[in-house]
Amino acid sequence: MTGEAVKALLQRLQALQGERAEAYRLLEEGHRAYLSSAPHYDFPRYRQLVHEITLAFNGISREVLCIAGRLRGELARPDLAQHLARLQEREQEKLQLTAQLQLARQQAQDQPDVDAHQQEVRELKHKLIKTIEAISEILQDLKYDSEEVE
Repeated sequence: MTGEAVKALLQRLQALQGERAEAYRLLEEGHRAYLSSAPHYDFPRYRQLVHEITLAFNGISREVLCIAGRLRGELARPDLAQHLARLQEREQEKLQLTAQLQLARQQAQDQPDVDAHQQEVRELKHKLIKTIEAISEILQDLKYDSEEVE
């Protein structure tokens, strides 16, 4: 029974990661629309989108923490719970980098002749790629360590 419960939780985690990916897609799409409204940016609409996405991310994070708690406690899989803790840290980092990148893109668009803004966009994109790679690695480790469950 424990194996089935772990498997069900990990399937739910996969669905949550899918929800995160969709939220990022919507955020990126909204930011592109926001940038295209220059020079009279439609900030109220963008702020509302960010608010809605933030609520979605908070709900996903709460559920992931709940899954980690069950894995650590009643299901006696602290190894898997540790992967989820690492995942949450990297997802937080990804969200912060995404916000920083969006600000940098706006600055680069508003001041195209300032090379420092272009450089910041490149550096943030690189950091974001590294963070996404780290998230993929954690998910692979989680999959590998949980295969004994199946």
